[in-house]
Amino acid sequence: MRAQDLTTQQLKDKLAQLWAAYEPYRAMGLDLNVSRGLPCTQQLELNMEMFHILDEEDCISEEGADIRNYGVMYGLVECRRLFSELLGLPIDNIIIGGNSSFNLIYDAFCRIWCFGTLGNEPWCRQKNLKFLCPVPGYDCHFRITEAFGFEMINIPMHEDGPDMDMIERLVADDPTIKGIWCVPLYSNPQGYCYSDEVVTRLARMKTAAPDFRIFWDNAYVVHHLYKEHALKNIYTEAEKYGNTDRILYFASTAKITFPGAAVSVIASGDRGIAEIKEQLKLQIFSHDKINQMRHVKYLKSPEHIREHMRRVAEIIRPRFDLVDSLLHEKMEFEDLLTWFKPDGGYFITVDTYPGCAARALALTRAVGVMMADPGATYPYHKDPNDTNVRLAPTKPAVEELELAIPLFCLCVQIAGIEQILRERGEQV
Repeated sequence: MRAQDLTTQQLKDKLAQLWAAYEPYRAMGLDLNVSRGLPCTQQLELNMEMFHILDEEDCISEEGADIRNYGVMYGLVECRRLFSELLGLPIDNIIIGGNSSFNLIYDAFCRIWCFGTLGNEPWCRQKNLKFLCPVPGYDCHFRITEAFGFEMINIPMHEDGPDMDMIERLVADDPTIKGIWCVPLYSNPQGYCYSDEVVTRLARMKTAAPDFRIFWDNAYVVHHLYKEHALKNIYTEAEKYGNTDRILYFASTAKITFPGAAVSVIASGDRGIAEIKEQLKLQIFSHDKINQMRHVKYLKSPEHIREHMRRVAEIIRPRFDLVDSLLHEKMEFEDLLTWFKPDGGYFITVDTYPGCAARALALTRAVGVMMADPGATYPYHKDPNDTNVRLAPTKPAVEELELAIPLFCLCVQIAGIEQILRERGEQV
């Protein structure tokens, strides 16, 4: 059924019914949060063995380094090997960082801003810089480019990745476009997966800016829930065209083990990684090698990681199933909400009737249910159509989702019908 097919009086009657259903939530004293993609307690508890996994003999690494001391700036070889095998990257082109790949992303951005890269002028000395932002996208990425004063250009996302025709046209002629944000597998927030063609075109495309960089944030590389999607290796593709230094590749174990005690990865081409290694000498003596060893002993191999993530999926999948089922059950009008059920990742993204997302989110917050900020998935928090909402079902308990999602559906329908009535010249 479509709300737009109802008469004005039918819409008013339905709106009154929806408000009557909304009122009881005011008295519930809810305090629920469905705003960020956090691991749930059950997922974290899978990894408790990590607290006890090291023995005294583990203090000495395979190369003879005492992991309790300074040194081994770029990561234990056994840890770099594990991620080399998992990600399909050359072991010598990998650096192991601390618990956050986002920290590595910010640092990489800052280094280019301050020092430039591979002989090019530092970004801070260049004028009117721009950055490509696939939308909807990851708000934390957008905050970085906004903080440094970049003009952010919205690039539409499709189910096979960002609009490559638009990207290729823009970067070919404009040297002020310095990079693009990419979450290539189970993208944040839609859960889209980049196709082989998209990966190849990103790897080979001609750019007017010699210092153009692809920030390849492969956060959900093993985070499958239903069907396992294989992502084409952008590094090996870039090798074919001599563009490996264009790639800044990031990953972490934040949603594999513990966000509070993860290990992270940055990788790039030969010249790019050599430059990063040299610059890191100004910043650190080493990252946490004890934690690196802990991860090596616990995760063991790519095969063991994938098996572990199948157990994680068994915990998370029922939450995604429940949200999808409730959206189908509670949304009476098909034209007021659309969504995409992803095969992996941490989010379900939905689109309200145009002009209604902020209103729907305000209504949910008014009764104690926090979701993502309006416009969070767009640069400058400006959703041009005021439609997109990111749902994060991984952290809340099933019982909490059973309260939050029906409420959200009520709010979406209230906001949608109000908007249709306004479009018909009615007071609401």
